[in-house]
Amino acid sequence: MFGQARRFWRLITIGAPLAVADPVLALYHLRQSSSEEDVLQRIGVVGLGAMGIGMARTLAGAGLDVIGFDVDAQKRQAFAATAESLEALCGGRLDAVVLSLPNDAIVREVMSALLKALPSGTLVIDTSTIGPDTARDMQRDAAKQGLGYLDCPVSGGPAGAASGSLLIMAGGAERDVNAALPVLEPLARKVARCGGPGAGATVKLANNVLCAGHLLLAGEAMRIAEAGGVSADALLSALNEGSGRSAVSEVNLPRWVVSGSFDSGFTMGLMKKDVGLAAALPGAGRLSQEISARWQAASAAIGDSEDFNRIVEGPAP
Repeated sequence: MFGQARRFWRLITIGAPLAVADPVLALYHLRQSSSEEDVLQRIGVVGLGAMGIGMARTLAGAGLDVIGFDVDAQKRQAFAATAESLEALCGGRLDAVVLSLPNDAIVREVMSALLKALPSGTLVIDTSTIGPDTARDMQRDAAKQGLGYLDCPVSGGPAGAASGSLLIMAGGAERDVNAALPVLEPLARKVARCGGPGAGATVKLANNVLCAGHLLLAGEAMRIAEAGGVSADALLSALNEGSGRSAVSEVNLPRWVVSGSFDSGFTMGLMKKDVGLAAALPGAGRLSQEISARWQAASAAIGDSEDFNRIVEGPAP
């Protein structure tokens, strides 16, 4: 903070490339162009569910000073350092806040509170899977308050969050992505720079509609094999050397379906939500809408809280 203040006064006394009349915006832009002394160290994590708790622990294990918050008191008890409220969390002089929340409405609600409580210069890193319009709205609202915002949805599940091997799909200003790397890199096997605000959200939804479609087809392939007297193990042994292989056939089927564990940590309801968002995007056609409709029906039949890989078990949709 003191380093930011020093650079702020240099801006208004000796001049800088960026002329900003509003001192709040000036401090924000200074954070964007800050030197290496401004390393993010004190991190808040909002949402300590299956993904958030893993990310919080991974960041703490990487040497960052992490404090968590969840509206569920039981989830707060699962992490070593937590705040009792968002207001208390924001009072902890945070450098960045990581969001891991279930849907657009909750992201908007939490961001509304954060915008009122966080000091200028704080960076919000939103790992939630949300629509790109929501992400762009949040970035615009954050900038008005002198805050940074990135849409950084992730792929890799709770296991990836716990092991620091997530794929992070980053959308937002490049300077904000660069500033966020001390937080993103401990969590990720790859930080994919997808473009401006909303780009990370767009890529994540494209990823999930592909995964959802692959699972529907994987169930069909397994039914074809079973009807033909071919075991699941024999099917996968061949498929995963052929052109039909995918992450679903290589990871999901052996790890969570054939094993019978169905404990990926990602639910039918969450995938139903994601493919619904994808089907509503510009460019999405009847195929995405059909995938979404089948997931809506399957989730109603199987149950929103069931593991999303259960869809391959059901009758042909």
